[in-house]
Amino acid sequence: MMNKGIVIGLLCLLSNFGTLTADVTVSRQVVLMGAQFGITVVAQDSTQAKCYIDMVISEISRIENIISEWRPQTQVSAVNRNAGISPVKVGADVLHLMKTALRFSHLTSGAFDVSIAAMDKIWKFDGSMDEMPSAEAIRRSVKNVGYQHIEINEQDSTIYLKNKGMKIGFGSIGKAYAADKGRALLKQLGVKGGIVNASGDMATWGHPTHRSHWRVGITHPFRPEQSIRTLKLTEKVVVTSGNYEKFAEIDGIRYSHIIDPRTGYPATGLVSVTVVGASAEVANGISTSVMVLGEEKGRALLKHFPGYSVILVRNNGSIAKW
Repeated sequence: MMNKGIVIGLLCLLSNFGTLTADVTVSRQVVLMGAQFGITVVAQDSTQAKCYIDMVISEISRIENIISEWRPQTQVSAVNRNAGISPVKVGADVLHLMKTALRFSHLTSGAFDVSIAAMDKIWKFDGSMDEMPSAEAIRRSVKNVGYQHIEINEQDSTIYLKNKGMKIGFGSIGKAYAADKGRALLKQLGVKGGIVNASGDMATWGHPTHRSHWRVGITHPFRPEQSIRTLKLTEKVVVTSGNYEKFAEIDGIRYSHIIDPRTGYPATGLVSVTVVGASAEVANGISTSVMVLGEEKGRALLKHFPGYSVILVRNNGSIAKW
């Protein structure tokens, strides 16, 4: 049986069969997975482009309805409800994401851990926090966090959280995975080029009309009107993790909203980490991990991912490129 997305894609192509107009580049902004997505497509005309954009939105919505930890009917919610009770059968998307997450957990000794979804929310990053939580409160906040207690059975396609109170959430890599899947869908249909931008996790392919590449600027966190660097992309992703939009400043120290799952303390030392490579999902795992690990251990992590590069900004405003 032909894939539903392929069928819709063929209809998109047939809707403009026989026309000889120049290609156009069409963009749309939409809220999906609780975040702002920007979808840009190069197509034969605007009608065809809108059709393809609708397909990407449908694909991202499909993924959200599988992996959301907030919607009770999803596979991830079922896994969380059955923590400490029984394994839960999941589909290929959730199993894939869980395998990716556990790979990063093992490589970083827990600096990346999707079971951080169970952490008690004691930090506030809305500007209202002016003193540290107590050490005891921080210790208690991570009592249900621990990737070591996540069990995958690939043969049965199940996930089991061994301890009651555990939860998983793919907020970090889930949107990036959706960007990858949206790009893959349109490439499979022969769409010449585009960008799927999942709230800063950008997957590109091809090129826009009248240019040989996409131009993507990396914003300087201390000088938003400036770019650290402008990238020329044709088949790459660019992903940024940072604390310059959501953070708490206490006693002159900036604490990131990205929290170390091992300790319950927010990451410090780096303001932003941008990763360029082939997969937005992998790049997001790298950027999040490096924010927590810091430079030295972050460099060691990057050795496991040939073909990926990093641009980071330190707290003092200096920039490093690996």
